[in-house]
Amino acid sequence: MTDTLTIRALRPEDRAEWSDMWRDYLAFYETTVADEIYDSTFARLLGDDPHDFSCFVAEQNGRLVGLTHYLFHRHAWKVESVCYLQDLFARPKARGTGVGRALIQAVYDEADRQGAPSVYWLTQDFNHTARKLYDRIGKQTPFIRYQRP
Repeated sequence: MTDTLTIRALRPEDRAEWSDMWRDYLAFYETTVADEIYDSTFARLLGDDPHDFSCFVAEQNGRLVGLTHYLFHRHAWKVESVCYLQDLFARPKARGTGVGRALIQAVYDEADRQGAPSVYWLTQDFNHTARKLYDRIGKQTPFIRYQRP
């Protein structure tokens, strides 16, 4: 087998590996969701509604090693839609090998293909490892996020 990394769209047969990775991603942020959320999210990721999230996965040696969920939405300050990259995850053994960068690049490429002028994402301040990558390929903004309690 080869160590070639392939970035591709999520497929129905990816359900088990996708679920494992998303569960690990959510655990990193100390949260969980009900099984019905896994079902609805996976269905949406595979659907054809342009307002739903989409997913790229990173595959290496026949195994999924990373994922990213992203969404295009309208923006009041722009005519074009913008792209929100919601989730990015690489399995621990794949970290530092370019998986995260390749997944973000795939989202950048899709945003370019769809004419979106920007791609943005959020992370928590304690996510130091990921922030090293983000500082190289993105620009930190001064915005602070608030949400309803």
